[in-house]
Amino acid sequence: MEHRVAARRVYWRWFGEVDLAGGPTLRMTGDAARWLRPGDVVRLPPRAGASGSVFEFDDYVLECEGRVLWPLWDREVQHPRGGVYAKELYAYRLRIREARYEQDYEAIAALEQYHYASDHDAVAVWRCPDSSRRYANSKPRCDRGEGRLLEIRGSTPASRFLVMELVDRLPFEPEVVGYLRLDPPLPAMHRRVPGGVEPRIRERVFPEGWIHPTFDLKGLQPRGRRWEEVAQEALDRVDVAAAWVARVVVHPDYRADGLGVRLLRAALEWVQERAVPDARRDKRLVCTVAMMARYHPFFERAGFRYLWDTASGRPVLAYPLDDRAATRIRRFLQTDPLAQEHGGRLYRSRYPKVSGLAGPVVFRGVDKAYVSVLDLDALAPEVRRLLEAFGAVRRRVERQVLRGVKLRIEPGGVYLLWGASGAGKTTLVRLLWDELPDAGWVEGPEGRVEAYLPGVAEPDLGDEAILERVARRLQDVAAAAELLARVGLADAILWRARPDQLSTGQRERLRLAVLLAGRPDLLIVDEFAAHLDGANARRVARALSKLAREAGITLVISSHREEVRQALEPDRIVYVGYGSVWSEPRI
Repeated sequence: MEHRVAARRVYWRWFGEVDLAGGPTLRMTGDAARWLRPGDVVRLPPRAGASGSVFEFDDYVLECEGRVLWPLWDREVQHPRGGVYAKELYAYRLRIREARYEQDYEAIAALEQYHYASDHDAVAVWRCPDSSRRYANSKPRCDRGEGRLLEIRGSTPASRFLVMELVDRLPFEPEVVGYLRLDPPLPAMHRRVPGGVEPRIRERVFPEGWIHPTFDLKGLQPRGRRWEEVAQEALDRVDVAAAWVARVVVHPDYRADGLGVRLLRAALEWVQERAVPDARRDKRLVCTVAMMARYHPFFERAGFRYLWDTASGRPVLAYPLDDRAATRIRRFLQTDPLAQEHGGRLYRSRYPKVSGLAGPVVFRGVDKAYVSVLDLDALAPEVRRLLEAFGAVRRRVERQVLRGVKLRIEPGGVYLLWGASGAGKTTLVRLLWDELPDAGWVEGPEGRVEAYLPGVAEPDLGDEAILERVARRLQDVAAAAELLARVGLADAILWRARPDQLSTGQRERLRLAVLLAGRPDLLIVDEFAAHLDGANARRVARALSKLAREAGITLVISSHREEVRQALEPDRIVYVGYGSVWSEPRI
């Protein structure tokens, strides 16, 4: 049945009401309600059991011009993570949906703290029961109860949000791990060109009607009008065929696993199916303005093409949703002199390939034993008496750790030393580093070697900001940012921290970055990921394996953890067990 919209009311982002002429009042999110204009014709096929003058969130389906407006867009997807050899090492089960509940927006506010471009110490505005306002990143305690989220700073009334949830998660993992904010196009855009600025560059490439009229408050603020009225008038004027990705924020622990790309691809489906944010015209184009696109390729991995820099120097990227948009982007990239130079590509990896080992590392008949003498000297009398009761007075302990070891480590390979604690893995990596065998010898070519052997060889983390520490060693700040992200330290806010401000697990990842900043031909890591939980160990092992192979680094690590073995996908597993060593290729 068709109805006309009679009125709308927006109370909060997560709650609003729309009155239909001669029909019920529909309860929905405020973000959806504010886009419906009085007089809009909608179709309302009620769900079974819906009745009365008020329809709640789950009582109805609302359509306009053949497009579903309610219920909100919602998808469940699998996000597999492949390796060098395996098509799937592990997978995430994700639910990506438009923000609907108050707690969704609270989660968005918490994640906004991790957005590199946020310039607010407090990212959200909260309203207390006494109508006072508080600025905080999480729900504040007010004098008369808890605050309620009023607004996320930096967003506008035109903004709509997707949230990404972990469906299958461990008890300590967050439920919402990412969000995306979508807006109408920016009101104006100019291009930086050599020696000046080219005005209104978008209108040269795309029809003006794709971009205008967009959400613009200019000229709409006469005295005596409430802000809400002015904003709603600006919303009612919007009629565009393009959308703008204003934010993509993923929890730092999950960025290295491609969840940002997955969220962005879901947003493209959302725009195509629902014509968001305004739901008035089919969209032909999705664009973004993102400085970080210079240092991270996830927009390009989702299919976006780099077009130009704005007058302020920020990169603009676009994704075509139909053939007309694709043709216009292709023509611009092929004919514009500046665009011809970059060809639509912005990001390029800065971490270099290494020279690599010139030949294999070879163990030939290697023996290694340790001798220690245990006695009761210097012990307290009561401790001595107890040990003497067991007959433990003096003992010479001889332990043959390795005997007759023959092993060949090929250049550019990824090797996992596998075995129980105390089996001899640490002895083997120390021989690779600088320890001498009792018999036999270890031969290896010249090359740069970096190692993390706890208590023996540990990289100097320094006391400066971690980005500065890695950049100083690499002599390239962009490559340092790339390297930190690849080892699981992808939070640009965290890059300003000093090592003593990091958690134990974060410092372990920083050690890897500092070692890799040395551009080693051979990298040795003992007891890899010892201070990381299983999920993070898996992510970092996968990333390190890919990086080593791309750069030509010979990688030798020891571990006894199954998740590391699976994600590392070693070329050979070297089994170490109480004197003996044998290896076999990856199965």
